Amino acid sequence: MFVGERLELLDGLLVVREPQGTYHAAMVAQVGRVLAAAFRAGWHARLHAPLALDDDSEPEPDVAIVPGTERDYLTAHPSMAALIVEVADSSLRVDRRLKSGLYARARLPEYWIVNLVDGALEVYREPEPAPGSVFGAIYGVVDVLRPSASVTPLQAPAARIPVADLLP
Repeated sequence: MFVGERLELLDGLLVVREPQGTYHAAMVAQVGRVLAAAFRAGWHARLHAPLALDDDSEPEPDVAIVPGTERDYLTAHPSMAALIVEVADSSLRVDRRLKSGLYARARLPEYWIVNLVDGALEVYREPEPAPGSVFGAIYGVVDVLRPSASVTPLQAPAARIPVADLLP
């Protein structure tokens, strides 16, 4: 391990995060901005910040929409989020297989993957137990939305977000 290496705690394992390129960073900022506008007051977007799911897992999703303000988390990371988003290019396989199972196990109601490889938004909902899966849970509903579609977050029912706004 090198000094300054980016790590995540996933089910008791320290996992090295891939270096973040400028393209990925710009897309994360764009997604954070779009979602912050959709959720409005009472919520805020945390970018690349820890989410304390349990004693063994503290992932750092690209975007997490959490209740309250930044000051609400001065002494502890949030443990729940209305929406988690990973922006995926080279991390697509990990985000689909590992992160989705981890977030489903934590019963996070909604998980999105901004799939830069295929130019689509993957929407994961309805976490449910799945004993044979990696973390013992999966999302029961998975929709793949193209740029011409729109999406409404579960916790922001008045918002209608064009998928194209979440893609380059």
